[in-house]
Amino acid sequence: MLRSPRQPRPWLIATLAVAAVAAPAAGVVAVAAASRAPDGAAVTVSPLAGTPDASAATQISFLGSRGLRVLSVRVTGSLSGVHGGRLEAYSTATGESFIPTRPFTPGEKVIVSASVAGGASAATQFTVARQASIAQAGFPVAPGDPAAVGHYVTEPSIAPSSVRITTPARPGASPGYLFLAPYQGSGTPGPMIVDQSGRLVWFHRLPGGDTATNFRPQTYDGRRVLTWWQGRTLKLGFGQGTDEIYSRSYRPLARVRAGNGYSADLHEFVLGADGTAWLDAFDPVQRDLAARGGPRHGVVTDSVVQEIDVKTGLVMWEWHALGHIPLSDSYSPMPHSRHPWDYVHVNSIDPGRSGQLLLSSRNTWMVFDVSTRSGALLWQIGGKHPSLAPGPGTTFRFQHDAAWQPGGRVSLFDNGYSVAGDTKSRGLLLEPDARTGTVKLIKQFANPGASLLTSSQGDLLRLAGGNWLMGYGGLPNFTEYSPGGGVLLDGTLGPGVEDYRTYLAPWSARPQTLPALAAQAGPAGGVTVAASWSGATSVAAWRVLAGPSPGSMTAVATAPSDGFETAIPIAGNPAFVAVAALAGSGATLATSAAIAPSRGSGHT
Repeated sequence: MLRSPRQPRPWLIATLAVAAVAAPAAGVVAVAAASRAPDGAAVTVSPLAGTPDASAATQISFLGSRGLRVLSVRVTGSLSGVHGGRLEAYSTATGESFIPTRPFTPGEKVIVSASVAGGASAATQFTVARQASIAQAGFPVAPGDPAAVGHYVTEPSIAPSSVRITTPARPGASPGYLFLAPYQGSGTPGPMIVDQSGRLVWFHRLPGGDTATNFRPQTYDGRRVLTWWQGRTLKLGFGQGTDEIYSRSYRPLARVRAGNGYSADLHEFVLGADGTAWLDAFDPVQRDLAARGGPRHGVVTDSVVQEIDVKTGLVMWEWHALGHIPLSDSYSPMPHSRHPWDYVHVNSIDPGRSGQLLLSSRNTWMVFDVSTRSGALLWQIGGKHPSLAPGPGTTFRFQHDAAWQPGGRVSLFDNGYSVAGDTKSRGLLLEPDARTGTVKLIKQFANPGASLLTSSQGDLLRLAGGNWLMGYGGLPNFTEYSPGGGVLLDGTLGPGVEDYRTYLAPWSARPQTLPALAAQAGPAGGVTVAASWSGATSVAAWRVLAGPSPGSMTAVATAPSDGFETAIPIAGNPAFVAVAALAGSGATLATSAAIAPSRGSGHT
């Protein structure tokens, strides 16, 4: 089971001063309200107050309860003066964004004031970033290796990583498919579904040079969908790309981009129940780091968290780590060059149900609870200054994938650190208690048969029935554990392959495409027909049709499905062949186009 989708959030508001609505002054955009929010309705304004490095291309976001309407806005930059613009409403009817007609000036302070239907006023002030220009080299995409990847005559353009199951699913293992997005190592990078025998079900080829992360099922607009991030993976440890939403028939439904001039990062993409999405972005900005022992003209990589309205693409809420986490909290070494200092590195986002947001920052070794009203840290686990005292076994380093669990507990993937003597990466289930100011270890998971210590990536996923799936990220391994820590399923991708997160979930789908086939005539007579239907989950068998023309064919053979691609030999020398995918009942699901068998060497 994937993490439960977020519920509608009438509580996602910050209480601001209530004032009488004044007549718009010069330079103020005035808009008639279509409906009134409740009297005294409060509003969260982004960029949040005190943000030290807002984008010059930022919009001003007003988010509150349903029915919120903004009447007037005044936006003034200390260098650029008063800004005109327009208001655009969110599809969720929970607010609007003010889109300035021109960008702000780097380094200036911006003051925003607004009046809201219902008699409330809203305000914020922030500083505009001085953006840094940095080299953004990407990781090379490895070619396919015949010894480590799959090859399919019906789909010759793909060569995805092999998946080897080292411990077959044992009694009690969770049903479903594995959702992987391999990159690095050998093979074509891209989103990939495999069954628990390691056999390919679906693979999506990406544009040249792109990789994918965070491939999993989620729910969007009331239906089950597939989502992932795709783009360029940078050697800085971040990505530049977009977040994709595909239908159950593997058709694109929506593409979600980061707003305010940023590019979506590879680390997180979470869909909410109300048509919104949470994502992260990285932002290198200029900073004087001399006080921290670094260069005076240094570059710091900030982490930005946004909530996006999927239908409109508007930014509804935005948080910057530099506004809330001091540079002194970092465990990342200070670079003494123009290489950016990745001081915080936020790598997971999990919205809660009480106005809270659980974030993980790898380079501060910290998991923290953020108020979506103010952006302030409510408590933090780990790091140099934890607000909750660590209990035995709760210390973690370079962690990933912090997630809310029932009862206010928190799960995470503890990468560990060899220099500190760690020998295995672990999955942890922790119980933070703000009343006692402590953190308690509830469960930990570590593979008993191997010393798997990965320096990067990884996840811990709670499954239905209480099982847990752990992906090792920078290592090609994944393991399913019972509630007591026993291994129920163990597997690995190809050598050197990385997979940011690994997911396991039920899935059923029927593609809109037709089945694919290849046919090769043998030198001594007969034809070998290969059939596949990428993404189909209900094919039990294949029927081969043959005849003198595409309009005159009869069934000549039937064979059970044998994974992604099934080879079926037939007698004779037919002019045309086709294949029909059969359900377990024997009903025809779909029939391919007819082709003429190849008469030369090799398959068509």
